[in-house]
Amino acid sequence: MLILVDAMGGDHAPAAVVNGCLDAVQEKDGFDVLLIGDQEKISKIMQERKFSSDRIKIHHTTEVVTMEDSPTKAIRGKKDSSMVVGFKLLKEKQGDVFVSAGNTGALLAGALLILGRIKGVDRPALAPVLPTKEGIVLLADAGANTVCKPVNHLQFGIMGSIYMRDVFGIKSPKVGLINVGSEDTKGNDTIKQAFDLLSKANINFTGNVEAHQVTEGKVDVAVCDGFVGNVFLKTVEGVASFLIGELKGIFKKNWISMGAAILVSGGLKKLKKKTDISEYGSVPFLGVNGKVMKTHGRSDAKAIKYSIFAACNYAKSSILDEIRDEFKNMEVEEIEQGT
Repeated sequence: MLILVDAMGGDHAPAAVVNGCLDAVQEKDGFDVLLIGDQEKISKIMQERKFSSDRIKIHHTTEVVTMEDSPTKAIRGKKDSSMVVGFKLLKEKQGDVFVSAGNTGALLAGALLILGRIKGVDRPALAPVLPTKEGIVLLADAGANTVCKPVNHLQFGIMGSIYMRDVFGIKSPKVGLINVGSEDTKGNDTIKQAFDLLSKANINFTGNVEAHQVTEGKVDVAVCDGFVGNVFLKTVEGVASFLIGELKGIFKKNWISMGAAILVSGGLKKLKKKTDISEYGSVPFLGVNGKVMKTHGRSDAKAIKYSIFAACNYAKSSILDEIRDEFKNMEVEEIEQGT
């Protein structure tokens, strides 16, 4: 198994990306990594770590897609960038999955322009996995499509269900539609029509869910448009960071509170681990014709390491074939006319 990695993408690239990949290779077997980017910079980091292994190779490129670049212009204009080359290698089947912490818009544009969509998929979804009280939940979409049609919600639910079944082994994932209330009649026209479509789909659709029910673990897949999903995702990240910070402040207040912290240190470590988004790895672009995963732009080496592990799980799955089979006879126009 070969993991293609955009070594130059992200706020802390290439150091965080390279170090994260080295940590991943040292911790687990069963995969190799191809670092795509500036060979001199990558080699220097590896030399500083005194790392030597044939499990990590370098593919030299001369350009970088920055966070400030216009997505489509960058993909079309920077042909020798680490991101574009990564997509091309994936398309040529010279790797099993492509991982990048770079410009999200450019990554989506590259996936669509170079790989294309799976036949029958109207729009791909950015689908992160988040912690809940009961375990985990897949959020689809989390920012790729800020405005969606009812059929997009339907397809997000189907693709999310396949992903959770194949990657996480959930036999019949519970799918919920994020709404302002759990009653069947809630929501605007788009959401009401999406509810009807999801209700008729061959998935375990449990109905509408409110945001707090998602974090409580009422569903395994939470469906929404990218605007709602992105706000939800960043709120969860912000609240988790805020609570951990407040707890640290409380327990460091005086010697009595520090003593109490020692007594509950095990529980605090479990809480920190469960709410650490970086441990849930990278995010798949579901619906594109290749296995592409997006890692947070601010990812440090630890987040990159877990992203590589997540990419390995994705690479092993048969998700693309299952989505192709599910969508090959799906006519989006007919579904839209029916709503």
